[in-house]
Formats: sequence, C-alpha cells, structure tokens
Amino acid sequence: MVGAEESGRLVTVGRRFEVVRNRPLLTLAVGHMTVDMYAGLLPMMYPLLAGKFALDLKTVGMVALAYGAGSSLSQPLFGWLADRHGTRYIGLALSWTAITFALLGFVPNFAVLVALAALSGIGSGAYHPMGALNASAVISEARRNSAMSIYTTGGTLGIATGPLIGVLTLGAFGLHGTIFMLIPGLLIAVVLLFEMRAIALRPRRTGGSPRLVPPPVPIGPISVVVGVMMLRAWSVFGLQAFIPIWYASMGYEPSFYGLLATTLVLANVIGAIGAGHLADRFGRRILIVGSTILSVPALLLFAQFPGSIAFVTAAAIGLLAASTTPLLLVTAQQLMVGRAGMASGLVLGLGFVMGAIGVPILGAVGDAHGIQNAMRLLALIAAASASVAAFLPSEELVRQFANRNSNALPAASLPTASS
Repeated sequence: MVGAEESGRLVTVGRRFEVVRNRPLLTLAVGHMTVDMYAGLLPMMYPLLAGKFALDLKTVGMVALAYGAGSSLSQPLFGWLADRHGTRYIGLALSWTAITFALLGFVPNFAVLVALAALSGIGSGAYHPMGALNASAVISEARRNSAMSIYTTGGTLGIATGPLIGVLTLGAFGLHGTIFMLIPGLLIAVVLLFEMRAIALRPRRTGGSPRLVPPPVPIGPISVVVGVMMLRAWSVFGLQAFIPIWYASMGYEPSFYGLLATTLVLANVIGAIGAGHLADRFGRRILIVGSTILSVPALLLFAQFPGSIAFVTAAAIGLLAASTTPLLLVTAQQLMVGRAGMASGLVLGLGFVMGAIGVPILGAVGDAHGIQNAMRLLALIAAASASVAAFLPSEELVRQFANRNSNALPAASLPTASS
C-alpha cells in the first residue's frame, strides 16, 4: 500500500516537471525570449529618438505603432501558413528581426525609422504563431496550460532583459548600440534552424485525399477571447512604452526606470509560471477574470504614486497580467481545433495591434493632459477588460468545442511534431 502511494507521488512529481524537461519546448521558449528582447529594448530608445528627431509623445508612439502593426497584422497570415505548410523555418523569422532591428540606430530620418520598425515587427509576427503552435503540440494535453506558460515566459523574460540590455548598449554607444543586437538573434536563429529539423510541425498528408475543411469557428466565444486579449494588451503595452519617458521627464536616471520596467516584466514571468500550474488544477476562466479585476486598483496605485513605491505596484501589475496570454492562447486553440496556428495568430496578432494602436492614443492623452493622466487611463482600460472577461466561455464549454471539433477531424489531418 505504501509502495503504491509512493509510486503515485513520484508520478505526480514527474508530471509537474514534465514541462521543464521538455527540450523542444525549452528551445521554443529561448527563441521566444530572444525575439521579444527586441520589443523590450525598443522603449529604451524612445528618449534618444525623441532627441534626435525632435519628436513629441504622440509621434514617438508612432514608432511603437509601426513595430506593433508589423507584428500584429502579419500574425494571422503566418498562423494560416503554419497550419498549411508547417513551421520548419521559424529561425528565419528571428534572424529577420535581428537584422532589421540592428539597423534602427542608423536611420537617417523619421520616415525610414518607421518603415524599418514595421519590417522588424514582421519577423516577430512570423515567430509568435509558429512558436505557439509548436509549444502546444510538444506536450501532453494535461500539461498544456503549464507548457504555454513556459513558452510565453520565454517572451516575457525577453521583454524583461530588453531594458537592461538597452541601458548597457545605448548608454555606452548611443543609438548605434543597436548593432550589437545582431549577435543574440543570429546565434539563436541558427540553433532554432537545427533544432526545428526534429520538432517542427508539418501537416500530415493523406495520399490522394482532398484537403479536409476544419469545423466552423465559434465566433461568439473566440470574439470574447480576442477582446480580452486586445484590452489587456493595450494596458500592458502602454505601461511598458511610457515608463521610460515618464520617469525621464521626472528627472530619474535610465538605471532607475530601466530597472522599474524590468521589475514589471520579471513579475510577469513569476506569475506566468504559477498561473499555468494553477490553471491546470482550477481552470483558466477564474484566473483570467480574477486577475483582470485586481489589475484595476493596481494600475491606479501605480499611476497615482510614482517613485520607489512603484516597484511594488509594478510587481503587482506584472503578477496579475501574467495569466492572460498563455491561458487565452490555449483557450483559442481548443476552440479552433484544426486551425491552431490561425488561433494563435488571431489572439496574439489582434491583441498586439490593439496594444500598438493604444500607444499613440495614450501619447496623445499624455501630450494634452500629462503622462500621469495617461497612466490613470490604463486603469479604465483594465476595467473594460474585466467586463469583457466575464463573458469568457466556461471550461466545460471549451472542452465541448474541442471534443466536437477533434471528432470532426481525423488524426491524419492534424499537425504533429515530426520525428
């Protein structure tokens, strides 16, 4: 009897560590960390770009909009391509981002800056749905929430390290320090190209049979998922974009607001890992709804009390925001079985585009009424997100859609990791 109980405990422990021993998943997470490092570094360039090109807050926001739009608008397309043609060359997406981002510090005028930022974002747009599709497929369904949390944690770590790398490189070399961003991107891209020979997803073909059409998309539930992602992305993107400019305007050193931005994202890392485990045990919906509600007072406190205390409120915001992306991704993929790449592209793409559009809107509010009031507006956006989250489908309803759609598609038509 004791032996059986001990064996059961060992199996449970083994399952808990399944995600951190999964080499394909960790490879994808490292790639995600690298590609999102560029997004984390970009806001650290804004004070330097504003000085070089004499930009106001709204115009600075156009750089974020260009990068975000390039990434966001391309993600559904790359998700569709991943569903149809596989994800073997995901490393090329990372190398494209590395090369174009490295050139940002050398642009001669604002128009070229915006165009190059958009091109750099396209590489990010290619990586995200392909990576999310793979991350969901290389793990058992029982640990999928945790696996997606590990994958998105890689991206969050990238955003967290971006400001720190920006403090070092931009502080030492100015805008020309972006050239050093070639190194990590190209190195990890090579690793991905080799690794993806074994783990990339390729759709299975059935000889001579026509391409099977996936079941219809449940428009209502998927719209709610996308709506929550869009509003959450707006508040998070706005916070990340304007922390450096806000604190620079108050006379703080780059080392202070760089560390503050990193605190926000590192808290997100810790929260994402915990959220995935909790969702596996208690369900996704309760975590998403609860975290969006609690984000409202956290954002209000962050906006109302700048300074050293902001490290505490920024950490709270990061912890609460952590559950959104990975859990919404898994929900969307289950609602759109047979179109998992498209589901990832829709959730990430439309979420990011809302975040990108929201940055210049917040910049315009900041120009007209002060950056602090723009930060207060983020609490209202979080409240709207909580209202939409109340309409998220239940776990049982999501499972019903997933089972129904899976039964409608033979296994041969579903993408699998190549061996």
